[in-house]
Amino acid sequence: MDIDQRIAQFENMCREDPDNDMAHFSLGGAFNQAGRFDEAAASYQRCLELNPAMSKAYQLAGAALMASGQTDQAAELLKKGFVEASSRGDLMPRNAMGELLEQLGEEIPQVQAKTPEEVYGEGAFVCQRTGKPGSQMTRPPFRGPVGAWIQEHISKQTFDAWIAQGTKVINELRLDLSREEDAEMYDKHMREYLGIDEALFAELKG
Repeated sequence: MDIDQRIAQFENMCREDPDNDMAHFSLGGAFNQAGRFDEAAASYQRCLELNPAMSKAYQLAGAALMASGQTDQAAELLKKGFVEASSRGDLMPRNAMGELLEQLGEEIPQVQAKTPEEVYGEGAFVCQRTGKPGSQMTRPPFRGPVGAWIQEHISKQTFDAWIAQGTKVINELRLDLSREEDAEMYDKHMREYLGIDEALFAELKG
């Protein structure tokens, strides 16, 4: 499936379920891969309207605005995202947004970053994908390094949401998971949905 087909598929998902923050996030990723940065930024910002806790969407929206030359808008959004991520203990996107602000020559907001424990309480499990507290899976959803990463970083609630979304992917694309190429297509959609980009995937595969 080429990038235009994938964009069309995610657009269809967003039309069918316009309040699905993950669908808009995935559409933003597809637009970004296609170099359609204005549309990527808009999709990420729609995701944020639906789920303001998704700090990663601030980071990616800001980067897309930078890529499209909208540096003032990027700076404004990244500063807001930096403060939001700091307040939620989302340290990885917070630090990434700080680096983007430095690239723009902007001052980084002077706010004290909280730890996830301070925000959600000792022992809370916070889903890296959504920024929301949830339940950690008792075991990896499947074998291998990707499954182990999912157990460590993705809540059971988010993975359950992927199962529902994955069913739509299978039906819409008429996938036969007994076929290797269809199984790989399904896995690719899963990785995008859960926020496993190509660099992380390559690192996990070693």
